[in-house]
Amino acid sequence: MMRAFLAGVAALALASCTTMATGTSEPAAVVTQSVPETMASLDPSDSILFWDAERRSAAFRDMEGLFPGLEVDQTGPIRQLPRGASLDAETRAAAQAFMAETDAAGLMVLRDGKIVFEDYALGFGPEGRWTSFSVAKSVTSTLLGAAIADGAIESIDQPVTDIIPALAGTAYDGVTVGQIATMTSGVKWNEDYTDPDSDVAKMLAVAPVPGESQAITYARTLTREAPAGEKWVYKTLETNLLGLIVEEATGRSLADYAGEKIARPAGFAGDLFWMQDLTGGNIAGCCLSLRLADYARFGQFVLEGGAGVVEPDWFARATAPAVPFENAPGFGYGYQWWTYPGAYGAQGIFGQAITVVPDENLVVAVVSNWPTATSTANRNAFRSLVARIAAQ
Repeated sequence: MMRAFLAGVAALALASCTTMATGTSEPAAVVTQSVPETMASLDPSDSILFWDAERRSAAFRDMEGLFPGLEVDQTGPIRQLPRGASLDAETRAAAQAFMAETDAAGLMVLRDGKIVFEDYALGFGPEGRWTSFSVAKSVTSTLLGAAIADGAIESIDQPVTDIIPALAGTAYDGVTVGQIATMTSGVKWNEDYTDPDSDVAKMLAVAPVPGESQAITYARTLTREAPAGEKWVYKTLETNLLGLIVEEATGRSLADYAGEKIARPAGFAGDLFWMQDLTGGNIAGCCLSLRLADYARFGQFVLEGGAGVVEPDWFARATAPAVPFENAPGFGYGYQWWTYPGAYGAQGIFGQAITVVPDENLVVAVVSNWPTATSTANRNAFRSLVARIAAQ
């Protein structure tokens, strides 16, 4: 029954999946539906959040073998990443020790757009893909910027109900696109990755309603705890809603739009896979799979300003701390980007991250399989390593 349902949504998902880039004679991206032979369980108690390390590592390398999604064949020229002067021996050793101590599968460092460090573990390699988890949130933010630049969305101040009327009468009534992007909607939410009864564990298992995104179906169950714009709470559902906003405004799937607006201009070397929910929409807050080098290329694309894709000041605004964190100077949250002293980045559970240090023209990308979904010690170790590399 589930496969029959997915076959039905596949036609909808692919309706706008092959697009032509303006002024070119070849597709900006070729998108195809991927449906695995055997679906992973959707029971929240058997969520990937609770799998053992070996099972997770295999899944992180092969999400397309477990979940439905869209495959995007990148058709543009590849951005070459030449080799630069290697990190010094002590810093290389520190990077390798960090990988071993934090169960990292891959680590790449770009300085001035050149590879100065690259290493792999956990059965992963240069041509493999690893899932992003919430690193995908920063990709979705970039697609929001592209949709604004294209005129599909007026601005971050536009009410979300202008674009998704189905949210009228829900806790999201009266919330703006920008408040979704900064997660300051005031809607109550539980993002506890250790709790099978949390919102984040249950949102993708909610029974699909014909003609309605799962994100909207779950949003109908939520209540407000603060006025819009006054309280920051991290909510993956809000990125899923942000992705739906982009899809509704552009008439394109996120995967398709990403093929044109990110994979092609950033010069990805490999294809991308973006997981879908049970109603055929890409899961904007999670589960984009890329090569390690393509995560780094995305970081370099952002560092260089995304010319021709987003407005000239988009990344300056998106990576600024719209929500400064009290008692942590320099730390905060922007439009689906984390801000750090002198840097900004994308980060996801189990140790996925891209950190950009603009003043050093530095991009550091890591993919991992931490023993737990979150780890302050491992996150701090990564920041310390980035700081050490930046100071070299």
